Amino acid sequence: MVQRLTYRRRHCYATKSNQTRVVKTPGNLPFFSSFDLVCVRRLSVDSWAIGMPASYSWEILRICSVLASGGKLVLQTAAKRANGPKCSVTGKRIPGIPHLRPTEYRTSRLHRHQKTIKRAYGGNICGAAVRERIIRAFLVEEQTIVKKVLKIQKSKEKLAAKAQA
Repeated sequence: MVQRLTYRRRHCYATKSNQTRVVKTPGNLPFFSSFDLVCVRRLSVDSWAIGMPASYSWEILRICSVLASGGKLVLQTAAKRANGPKCSVTGKRIPGIPHLRPTEYRTSRLHRHQKTIKRAYGGNICGAAVRERIIRAFLVEEQTIVKKVLKIQKSKEKLAAKAQA
């Protein structure tokens, strides 16, 4: 296969790090070096509309070449990585729920039992936080019962003191 030499720079600014370097590229395939940030819009399976180079390193501007069927090398915009659901109390990830983009949760790709966990606060709070809430509620209830019992005992003591006096 015929290769061609292209002279590339990092960016358009005249700085010391912006040196010209030689890059060997295949003659019939599109090539983008790691320094090029190019806005790409997909028109069809093999055609791409390449816009002006963007000055931001956004994830949606990243391009990766993928070997398609028939041995063709096509460009695709790299998908953003999904963070997945996190616990609203502790901030840790909730185990058992897959990390997907928000649109993939909404579409019919997942069933309901795959999106949530079968317990109270299933998809929002992790198990440790739920356990802590249950224990706290139990202790608060116990404390109110103890206060009520102490109040009854004090009133009985007062009645006994009045009866003796």
